[in-house]
Amino acid sequence: MYEIVIAFYTLGVAIASLFNAKVKKMWKGECQAISMLKQQVDSHARYVWFHAASLGEFEQGRPIMERIKREHPEYKILLTFFSPSGYEVRKNYEGADIICYLPLDTHRNARRFLNVVHPEMSFFIKYEFWWNYLHILKSRGVPVYSVSSIFRKDQIFFKWYGHQYRNVLKCFTRFFVQNETSRQLLAQLHINNVEITGDTRFDRVISINQQAKQLPLVKAFKQDYKVFVAGSSWPPDEDIFIDFFNRHPEWKLIIAPHVIGEDHLQQILSKLNRKTVRYTQATEENVKEAGCLIIDCFGLLSSIYGYGEVAYVGGGFGVGIHNVLEAAVWNVPVIFGPNNRRFQEAQDLLATKGGHQINDLSEFEQLMTAYMSDDQLRQTDGNSAGNYVRSKAGATDKILAAVLL
Repeated sequence: MYEIVIAFYTLGVAIASLFNAKVKKMWKGECQAISMLKQQVDSHARYVWFHAASLGEFEQGRPIMERIKREHPEYKILLTFFSPSGYEVRKNYEGADIICYLPLDTHRNARRFLNVVHPEMSFFIKYEFWWNYLHILKSRGVPVYSVSSIFRKDQIFFKWYGHQYRNVLKCFTRFFVQNETSRQLLAQLHINNVEITGDTRFDRVISINQQAKQLPLVKAFKQDYKVFVAGSSWPPDEDIFIDFFNRHPEWKLIIAPHVIGEDHLQQILSKLNRKTVRYTQATEENVKEAGCLIIDCFGLLSSIYGYGEVAYVGGGFGVGIHNVLEAAVWNVPVIFGPNNRRFQEAQDLLATKGGHQINDLSEFEQLMTAYMSDDQLRQTDGNSAGNYVRSKAGATDKILAAVLL
């Protein structure tokens, strides 16, 4: 059944690649991966393989990759992605020796891939359960670790019809899960090679915070103003906070949209009635006069949160919120939309008052008015957010202490 599903999926991707540029990049990358590996793999080297679906999963695997690279130079790192949003952003990442797409999970692709690479161990990040790759790795005796994984009772493994697919879980040498619920769910399936280590993203955002970039243009923009930073925003998010800050010039606004395309940027500009500068067009002179700064490039958001008094993380009115930890680590309260139930860190921030959910403009206005009028409230909530992040550090140390290096 799995092979049939993959066959139909492969056909669908091939057809979609004719009409969608993003899918075309993925399809082309997957088709070329094996030949690329044949050219780049050193047959005498010892490889550790990390697979991440996209950018978020990459950030979870990154602390482990960098520690292995630093402390175990006898290994080389192979990093694979499924999504273009991960590969295209991190294809030049210096922490890995080889970076490529992972070919779709057919038995033939998996066998060819592993015949070229021969990894000594593998790390699959969070939700990655590739049937053929995992079964072949197990048959060859290669240790396989699931990192920062999280399980919910609505997943196929725990359904009455998921009996066959549960077998993929038996391919893992060890699960490093985020919480007790995940451990209990796996225990119901008699899978006990499980350790609760938490989420490696906490280690990553703390590292980012400690190595944050100094951004003179953002500093010049801020001056002595209080700043609201909106990260990874989508149009439904922007409709709310832009409406509010159009009416509150006493605070400055930084917008780092999730999609940095000219159409979206122009859409944002059309909603603003404040003097606005795009980061790529900013100078230390014109940025001082602006009330809004739009970040129209990648790689700055995690440092930009440090210039804000309050942060907003987008996606909560769509497919789901983006990375709230990047903001929370800066000791600022974090606001997000209602689609956050699947995100443990968001639930924890809500419980500690370091994070707040808003459902509409009225709720956003009520919360922001409170923060604008009460510095102590804002700082208390911000400290709660930062303390929460630091209390969850250490997953990378626990994982590396347990793997077979």
